[in-house]
Amino acid sequence: QVQLVESGGGLVQPGGSLRLSCAASGIRFSIYTMGWYRQAPGKQRELVAAVTSGGTTNIADSVKGRFTISRDNAKNTVYLQMNSLKPEDTAVYYCNAKSPIRRIADYWGQGTQVTVSS
Repeated sequence: QVQLVESGGGLVQPGGSLRLSCAASGIRFSIYTMGWYRQAPGKQRELVAAVTSGGTTNIADSVKGRFTISRDNAKNTVYLQMNSLKPEDTAVYYCNAKSPIRRIADYWGQGTQVTVSS
């Protein structure tokens, strides 16, 4: 059974930082592209950042320079370090696991709420 369990969300003031974690089980973690998506109320889910099995990262322009994605294959965990947070970063953040085998559907975590407010 595949599980992606996010943690680290919460309420933070503008300019603050949070680190999200996503612990994966039930998949061969090291071969998956791992990503973070977010969905704000009334908006579509959007890619925030992703890291391939080889360590190549893709960061959305809206968070470039503020957010960093990393992975620890020994711990089957992917991280999203979020700095200089803005109110517009408020959203539910979802962990995503994308298999290199196209016929295998993506896996998703349950989501963690990030609220940036004073």
